[in-house]
Amino acid sequence: MTTLRRAALAAALALVLPLPIAGAATAASPPAATAAALPPALLTPELPHPTGPFTVGLNTLHLVDTHRQDPWVPAAGPRQLMVSLFYPARPGTGGPAPYMTTAGALAWLRQDHIPNAADLAPALSATHSWAYTDARPAPGRFPLVLLSPGLTMPRATLTSVAVDLTSRGYVVALVDHTYEAPGITFPDGRTPGCVICDRPPAGGPEAVALSRAKDLSFVIDRLTDRHPSWPYARLIDPRRIGLAGHSIGGDAAAATMAADRRVRAGADLDGTLFAPIPATGLGGRPFLLLGAQADESPGQDPSWTQGWTRLDGWKRWLTIAGAQHGSFTDVPLLASQAGLPEPPTPLSPTRGLQLTHDYLGSFFDLQLKGIPRPLLDGPSPANPEITFQYP
Repeated sequence: MTTLRRAALAAALALVLPLPIAGAATAASPPAATAAALPPALLTPELPHPTGPFTVGLNTLHLVDTHRQDPWVPAAGPRQLMVSLFYPARPGTGGPAPYMTTAGALAWLRQDHIPNAADLAPALSATHSWAYTDARPAPGRFPLVLLSPGLTMPRATLTSVAVDLTSRGYVVALVDHTYEAPGITFPDGRTPGCVICDRPPAGGPEAVALSRAKDLSFVIDRLTDRHPSWPYARLIDPRRIGLAGHSIGGDAAAATMAADRRVRAGADLDGTLFAPIPATGLGGRPFLLLGAQADESPGQDPSWTQGWTRLDGWKRWLTIAGAQHGSFTDVPLLASQAGLPEPPTPLSPTRGLQLTHDYLGSFFDLQLKGIPRPLLDGPSPANPEITFQYP
């Protein structure tokens, strides 16, 4: 699968919250209903409860790379990034974190021409994420995992992945790549929008992946150098850094590993490898390919076939039966919680996220913590949707 098509994203978002807010029906909707007639649970969407023992804290960082001009809008000056930092926290501290800013939600919905965007944005922003703003950090040092979302998709769409990993004992940096998705809000209230969504840059998707690799290495710099940008940087063990991404973000994970030896393990969630894995491999470092069976089975995506032969360390190629490109993100779940028809796939949104959390969490547990995870050794009767591919 390449990147999520704009039309497909718009169709998914159109399912997210229209009935609870405005009672509007669409061609794909059940008969019209009012918010008052709907169960209270539908009024505020909720992500899956995290599976690990840690409470999840959240800070937001605005980072400026003064050594690099923005690649998509040079007139904007230095490259600027927004990053959500999720970290293990002390229970009972902090306040409920918004899923995303209301301004960001509005920009995302409007760019994809969602009806009643102004009414829907506050409810989308209020989605219960199980993260707590400015919570006190838990004691200890933890591996760092960076996450990169798909093209056209703001970082919020990987919130459940970030929260679940954090609950298992990781610091997670969820990165927005400016001008590559709507819904990004800067501290001064600016929401710059997506410049390359409809106007692909010179160099195509490979150029996007390589640019993201620079973004991600810069974030690592700012979290691990002697004068870090984050006040809780002491939580990070800089010797244990991982990276995962969805769609073009998965491509960026491999591209970052090719350029930055600090990243010890990487994972691609259903993303075509437009920036090829080097013929010389990744220096023996582990890499996980996890994709939708319909799109990433052997023979479907030549970039995965080539990449598999070049991976020179621990590796797995896993596919999920019934998944679609968005199954690794929050979007299908938000749609289903609105009480509207689920996306046309045999795999439920909840199950898609559960499998993503379990296998990605097991991968980083094994590679960054040294904890054996038999889930990665072969097929499991508990997870019949997962196929271990051996091309």
